[in-house]
Amino acid sequence: MSGISVMIDTNIAIALLNGDEKLAGMFDGKDVRISFITELELLCKPGLQISEKMDIQSFIDDCTILEINPSIKEITISIRQSNKINLPDAIIAATCIYWNLPFFTRDDDFKSIKGLNCFFINF
Repeated sequence: MSGISVMIDTNIAIALLNGDEKLAGMFDGKDVRISFITELELLCKPGLQISEKMDIQSFIDDCTILEINPSIKEITISIRQSNKINLPDAIIAATCIYWNLPFFTRDDDFKSIKGLNCFFINF
């Protein structure tokens, strides 16, 4: 993908995998990035059929995976110390902050995180 880089939360990825055409239109032509946490969450769904796993892997292959690094770890620690948010979401938020990317989610838990350029999708 090319164009503007954005980061999406796992819930947006799931909606896209479920065929949400409105969301697909929003991200068409964008450089969609996901945290390695989102990659794991998508692939660890219990009872995945082979065809589902193939669809998920194809989606992941179209995204840029952002891995953790020492700076993201430090930001994660800071987020966890000042917010009531679970560790995977803190890592996702820290990754987004580190890379200075607009973040798209359906999860209100991210609202309290300072420095996160967050866009909430409610449709």
